[in-house]
Amino acid sequence: MGSTAKPSRVIVVGNEKGGAGKSTIAIHLATALLHRGASVAVIDLDLRQQSMGHFFRSRAAWLASSGANLPMPIAPSLGDDSLEAFEAAIAAVAEADYVLIDTPGGDTPLSRAAHALADVIVTPMNDSFVDFDLLGEVNPVTLEVIRPSLYSETVWDSRKRRMAADRASIDWVVLRNRLAPSEARNRKRLDERVQALSRRAGFRVGPGLRDRVIYRELFPFGLTVADLSPSVRPVEVSLSHIAARQELRSLMSAIGLDDSEPEARPAPARQAG
Repeated sequence: MGSTAKPSRVIVVGNEKGGAGKSTIAIHLATALLHRGASVAVIDLDLRQQSMGHFFRSRAAWLASSGANLPMPIAPSLGDDSLEAFEAAIAAVAEADYVLIDTPGGDTPLSRAAHALADVIVTPMNDSFVDFDLLGEVNPVTLEVIRPSLYSETVWDSRKRRMAADRASIDWVVLRNRLAPSEARNRKRLDERVQALSRRAGFRVGPGLRDRVIYRELFPFGLTVADLSPSVRPVEVSLSHIAARQELRSLMSAIGLDDSEPEARPAPARQAG
């Protein structure tokens, strides 16, 4: 990246595995920040799927149709997948309080550029050793963590690039996302490995979003639980929606976006090969 002016706070939602819930996390973070009065820009680097881009276009259409008044983010046009287009988009939102960047499920030059610009990297992972495999390699006999894996190496490289560029550190938060009832022993095994890897790779562990019907119901309207009010109720509201709101508050707190100081950041250990 060049000497492009940088927004106040860049949050990159990343994981090189698809299906981990990156876009769901990104749109909920963006809408929650918007409702706090922050100016928020959103950049969707998944130029093929464009889940976050579709969400906010649906939001604009629903607001125009319903007459409701809800905050909208700044959404600069990326145009193409060149680094020059990405730099231009970042420069266009340099005055924003926050920039939310949703990355594709893969290792691309754009994704690496975004990671190196991040103040916070948020990595959702499903409650599975399949997702853990991109973060850390385990011994197939003992299940002990051997070393950080592919995506951990990407974050490690991004941290080095960021430190070299402006002597700033990157906070990394791994979210246990889409938790569902599962066999207790397997969850305990996974919990232990995630905690062990967090100490080696230098990330914090936080709660993500459960696999709730309300999140899927609101998505076509371009809405999240942060938008629900007596005047904005496109679906029937139940007690489960209250739990979903609390879940979103816990997510914001885990990332350090609850208007309080984030937890102490663990110093990343030396990356083991």
